[in-house]
This record gives sequence, C-alpha cells and structure tokens, in this order.
Amino acid sequence: MGVPGSANALLLASAAAAAATPGRSLRFNSADSAYLSRTPASAGNRKTFTISFWIKRTNLNSYQHVAYSETPSTGANSFSFRFNMQDAGRINDELQIYAAGAEIYTSALFRDPSAWYHFVVAVDTTQATGSDRIKIYVNNSLQTSFRSASYPAQNTDLQWNNTGRHSIGSANTILYGNLQFMAGYLADIYNIDGQQLTPSSFGETDATTGQWIAKTYSGSYGTNGFFLNFADNSSLTSGSNAGIGKDTSPNGNYWNSSGLSVTAGSGNDSLRDHPTSAGTSTGAGGEVSGNYATLNPLANNGGTLSNGNYDHSGAAALTTGTLFPSSGKWYFEVTCNTYSGGVILGYTAIGVIKSDQTINTIPNSIGTVPSGLWVYRNDALKINNGASASYGNTWNAGDVIGVAFDVDAGKVWFAKNGSWQASGDPAAGTNAAYTNLSGSIGVAINDQGFYTTTYSLNTGARAFAHNAPSGFSPLVDTLLPTPTIAKPNTVMDVKLYTGNGSTQTISGLNFSPDWVWIKGRSGATDHALYDIVRGVQKDLVSNSTAAETTQTTGLTAFNSGGFDLGSLAKLNTSSATYVAWCWDAGSSNATNTSGTITSTVRANISAGFSVVTYSGNNTTNGSVGHGLGVSPSMVIIKARNASKDWKVAHVSLAAQNMLSLDQTYATNIASWDGVTSTVFKPARSGDTYNNTSGENYVAYCFAPVAGYSSFGSYTGNGSTNGPFVYTGFRSRWVMIKNASASSSWSIIDTARNTYNLANSFLLADASDAEVTPGYFRDYLSNGFKIRDNGSGVNTNGNTYIYAAFAESPFAYARAR
Repeated sequence: MGVPGSANALLLASAAAAAATPGRSLRFNSADSAYLSRTPASAGNRKTFTISFWIKRTNLNSYQHVAYSETPSTGANSFSFRFNMQDAGRINDELQIYAAGAEIYTSALFRDPSAWYHFVVAVDTTQATGSDRIKIYVNNSLQTSFRSASYPAQNTDLQWNNTGRHSIGSANTILYGNLQFMAGYLADIYNIDGQQLTPSSFGETDATTGQWIAKTYSGSYGTNGFFLNFADNSSLTSGSNAGIGKDTSPNGNYWNSSGLSVTAGSGNDSLRDHPTSAGTSTGAGGEVSGNYATLNPLANNGGTLSNGNYDHSGAAALTTGTLFPSSGKWYFEVTCNTYSGGVILGYTAIGVIKSDQTINTIPNSIGTVPSGLWVYRNDALKINNGASASYGNTWNAGDVIGVAFDVDAGKVWFAKNGSWQASGDPAAGTNAAYTNLSGSIGVAINDQGFYTTTYSLNTGARAFAHNAPSGFSPLVDTLLPTPTIAKPNTVMDVKLYTGNGSTQTISGLNFSPDWVWIKGRSGATDHALYDIVRGVQKDLVSNSTAAETTQTTGLTAFNSGGFDLGSLAKLNTSSATYVAWCWDAGSSNATNTSGTITSTVRANISAGFSVVTYSGNNTTNGSVGHGLGVSPSMVIIKARNASKDWKVAHVSLAAQNMLSLDQTYATNIASWDGVTSTVFKPARSGDTYNNTSGENYVAYCFAPVAGYSSFGSYTGNGSTNGPFVYTGFRSRWVMIKNASASSSWSIIDTARNTYNLANSFLLADASDAEVTPGYFRDYLSNGFKIRDNGSGVNTNGNTYIYAAFAESPFAYARAR
C-alpha cells in the first residue's frame, strides 16, 4: 500500500527540501533506567561547543536529565541539561542548565507530549557578556525570559567535552550512580566541539508550511563532536561504532547503551517516530517517519502511561490518543498484555472516540462505556453510546486487537489476532462494526475493571503484528491530508503595537485584513471593532450595547498588509500598548439572496469566515445568507443603529440559545432559530431581537476548518489539572466563555503569551486592561490544556464554549 492520495505531500516535500535523511528516534523509558554513556579519551574544547537535539517528551512533572557530564574521578562541577519538577523553588517542566555553579531556569515550561521540540544549547564562555556565554534556542527561538539565570565566569572550562563520563538520558554520576532518567524520544543529537552555533546549522523554516524542520549539518565537528541519528538499529552498541550508539560523524565517537532494546515487539526502543517526515506505507508499520499518535497523558483518567506513552496500565481508566484525523482511513493495534491475577475482573473496551468528548470523570461502573466511543469489548460485545450488541469473539491476555476506521465513510472495524470480526472487510468497506462515526476520530482504551490491566498501543512507529488492510494508514502526521490553510497567518493573525498619539500604519500582516478587533493592553479602554463591509471609521464596541459610531480618527484604512490609524485615544494613545486581532474575509462584497432577507456578504470560504450586513424586516422565521457554503459553528450579531446586546450563537449551545458578548450572563433562550449551509435564522417566532424592522445589523460568521479553526465545548473539573481540549492545531487565538454561569469572555493569544504557561488575558465584555497573571493555560501542538480552577475557565461541572484559531496545523506544528 503506497501513501494514500490524500497524504500530506507538503510534509514529504519538506523533508526533501531540508536535505535531511530521517533516521530513527530512540525511546527512553525511565522505568528501564535507559541511557547512553561515553567517556572521551581526550578533552576537547571545554569553553566553546554546541549541542543540538530533537526531543518528544512523554512523562512530565519529574526530574529528567537529557545530558550530563562531570569532572573525572571526583564527580564535581558538572554540566547538565534537565527538566525539573516542582521542588525547592523549582517549577514543573521548566528547563534547567547547570554549568560550573551557574544555573539557568527558563520561564517557559515544556510540557507538550504530542509533538517534537528542537533544542540548541550554544556555549562560549570566552564571551564578554554573561548572557552570550550560554544561549538556549527552542524551535529556532532564542530564549530571553528566565525565572532565574546566572552564567559561568568568563573563560571557564566546563565539564562537557572533558574526559569525565558523559551520559544522555540520565545523570550518570560517580557519587550517586545513575538517576533522574529521561522519559521520551530523542533524535538527531549533535555535539559540535569548538563552535558556538545557531539553530540555522541544524534546521530551517520550510517556505510552504512555515514549519521548523531539520537539515543535515555540514560543518566540522571538532575532537569530541558526534552525530547520533540512531539509524543503525541492528544491535546495541558495546565497544564498537555500530548499532544504536553509532556516531555517524567522521569522528566515530560511539556511545554505549544501557536499559535499551532493539528486539522486535513492543519493547523495541528504535522507532520511526521522528521530526522529519518521509517514506511510504505498505501497511506493515515501521516504514514512515513522522510524528506518531501515542496515548495522551493530558487526557488520561486513571491509567499510568509508560514506554513512550504506548503502554497503558490501570483499572477503571479511560485514555485517549494525541491524533484525531477528520478524514481518511487509519489503522492501529492494541495488545492486551496482562490482567491482574490472569483473570478478567470487569471489562475492557478498545476502539475509537470523538475528539470533542470530555473525559473528566473515570468510568468506574462495571460494564459502563462513556458516550462518544465505538468499542470492541473483551466479552464479545460492541458498544456505542450505551447501546451494546453481540460481536465477534471474546479476547484475553496475549491477543492483539486491530482497529481500522474510515472517517469519511463513518465506519470502524475490529480484528482479533488478524481476523476481522463478524465477517468484516475494511479493504472492501463491508460489514463494519459501526457506520455512524462522525467528527475527528482517535484512539481510546477504556478499562472498566477493578483490577489493573496492561496494554501496548502500536500506531505504526514499529512493525504491526498484522498488516493494515489495503488503503489504511498508520496514525502519523506525515500521512494526514494536506491542510486547507497551510499557513494560518495568511488569513488570521495578531499584531502588537504601541500608540504614538498621532497617526500610524500598523503593518506586517501577510494579508489584507477585513475585520480588525483592537483592545488596549496597558490601560482600561473600550474595545474597537472595524470591518470593511460596514466601512472604515465605523466603530463598534464589544463591551457595550452602544450603536455603531463614526470615528474619523479611528481606523482610517485597510491596506495590503495591515491598517492605518488616526489619533483616537482608545486606539492610539502615546506609549500605550495595544493588540489587534485581524481576519481576512475574502476579496469582495457580494449581494446574497439565499435567505428571505437580502444581505451583503464578504466571505472567505476556505477560511470559513464571512462578514454579513442586513436590514431587519420584523418577519417571523426570517433567514439571512452567510455565503460560507457550510453551516457556521459560531455567529456573532450586533444591531448597528440600536443599543442592544451583541448576540452569540454557538454550535455547543442548545437549540435557540444564545450568549451576549457584551455581558457575563449564562446562556439564555434568545432570538435564534439556527443555521443551515446557506443561511442563519436570526428571528424565532414572536421574538425579533436580531431582526427588528428599521434596524441594521452586522454578523460575523465562522465555520470550522480542519487544522485552522475549531468551535466546541468542554466540561470543567474544578482542578488545576484541568481538561485537555483537542483542536487539531497549535492555537494563535482562543476565546472562552462559561455557558452555565455568569462569567466574562476571556481571550488569550500567543502574540502576548509567547510561551507556556499562558496567563495574560483580556475580556471581550469589559474595558479592563490586560490581566497578568490571569487564567492559566498551556497551548499545545494539538490543542490546549486548562491549568486553572477559576470560574472563568474551569468550574466543576460547568460547560464552557470556545472559539480557537490556529498558529500552525498539527501536521506542521512543533511542541510549544
């Protein structure tokens, strides 16, 4: 089976353009005490060197050393690179570098387990300025914000490149032995002895996708330089430059291994999970390089994950995956390893789940399967949304359950040890276990027993036990369909600027904006919303019911890469700071007669966004064309010439219910009658709030676009370990509102929050200045994670709606 026709050709091209030959990654499981070690025969340059590596983290919130070296014989004066846990003033998942008594702690927290990071540590202690002596880059971004930082004295000799023991994946100490083992994947590890380099020596930005990708280093290595790409998995290295510790630089500086395996099966630590995407699939597994789906520790209720988040152990637990394709045909396997006592006590279900299902409570009733899952249970039942039916054969420890699902056709099939149950045939598309799948679909393991059960997931980073059916792909980002919008900053972006009290042009956008929403950050100022359909200078305020006003010194022009401002105080006070959220609504206005009310529409169909103006006529069951061709998931409506609330319809609200953008109210029944692929219906019978005769309206309509925009909901759990929300992209802009209780609309963007933990927010319904710290969230390569129990984002049992727009689709995203 070759790469499907919908395969992500852009990523395959990216790999070629980077001139990087994808190797393999090496999986480090902390429970196996896994590490690599080397003791150089002679010292290299201890003042100047560069370490570059790619990492995909798995287990979080613990001390984990990536690299370590110490003084020969004494074990003192070490050089180390590790992730921390919260202890003695340290913070979970910050990066710490220790160098000859100097310590650097990043403000950024690195806890995205779903994608790859690229780290470069560039050292030159001969530099006159302390901060130039150790530079840290993450995904080509120089880290400049530190919780605490001190630097080695000028011309200090560090222990890296000395003749003491060096280790990767642990702290290999003389005094204490090996400790603080890493959990995760490492790939393409370089050590350049004698040069302080930048990330451009090891990577580049792909022109098509905007993704930071690996490239082959072409310079010299120095005495103790090396390159570990783990491509040779023929053996474990011991005393020769071969196997997984092979140095592929000209130096032959091989590394010995401990606690690692290259034996076929689930214990194999040599995998095709890799930051460089390449290869084709025949269905055998272990063929394509890319970012593979694993189980997600951020969406895990009750289970314990290990072995690169492929192994699951637990009782009364539900765990889901990191990748949820919205189209295509996919295959994975789960091997049932052991039941406690060797006996099934309870039930276990393996299958798929919709990405929008919230798993905040552990399913702890024997025989109960939460809604939103399609599963095959060990007692020969298939179950979906509480309805069960006899299906196939029972299964037990040692059996391999294969799952094939076709998102486009809405079908899923299950196999036991390579035999498709109930005469199913995925390749032919016949006799599926279920035919009602919808939405974005991913892996789910639901253990319903009282005793611990262990499983191993295989999504294709190693060989399958049984080949995938013809036409079905392993769960890897390389084979995802090409996103409609490869670069989201060509249709939506965020600009920060400082006011000058006069006139100025805000530039630097990669498109001509048609809707600009501006808010002062440093002072309490009203919001200002302008769009090209209503016309420049036409000002609306999201935190007020006020009618539209004409501000001759407001936003005075939309241009090809930004917009022009006059001296209006709320937009351009001297020295005040501002944020502008900008959207592209297409190239021209058009008259739309799809509804009973004629509208003027400017629509960007590929981006799922339109600006609509119409005049109310007080008719019952009126309808207005929106121009998107698919049903919008969110519509924001405002009366332009009347003092009325902003009304918000959202796909996650009950029928006829709306929220008010300018108010903190919970959801309420309002003037709304739903949407279709051509119209929205603003006026329900007997209620003309959004369709009063003589009033003019503007509506901002949004339809979800895979990899670019998402509109959904989650249920709060009241914990600082809050819900994980899958969006299918790394977010640029997210707005959240409690639909169950009174609370404000909070907005966070990654222009103002450049690293995790993100906590600077603005309120759509208030004039307040930017709040920092505010509600805590992590923005991840495939969604976001709530890290706060505040009522605005995470009251237990309350429903929260969100709207999110992408910085990068998951197919191209790096971990943040």
